[in-house]
Amino acid sequence: MPTGDQGPMSGETGPELVEAAKVPSEIEANLIVAALAEHGIEARAVGGLTAGFRTEAPGMVRVLVRAADEADAAAVIDAVREAATEIDWSQIDVGEMEE
Repeated sequence: MPTGDQGPMSGETGPELVEAAKVPSEIEANLIVAALAEHGIEARAVGGLTAGFRTEAPGMVRVLVRAADEADAAAVIDAVREAATEIDWSQIDVGEMEE
């Protein structure tokens, strides 16, 4: 799925886009875009250049979807966030810390 300001969902004559989520990192936004794509919802992340102070100005990355998909996108995002809180990190082997 494209990120940035170009791609199939951009343009003056395209569908109305709405903000489905606003997150602090481009990585998190792209994970949301991928989760939405798995559910057949086209989305894009915008604002990655200002996130993480890459332009010396703090910003958030917005995940945009078509207005017609807004309710479905919200449900998917809520489900993904709920699933993420259920991870028991004490049971995950993350390996040993390197010296």
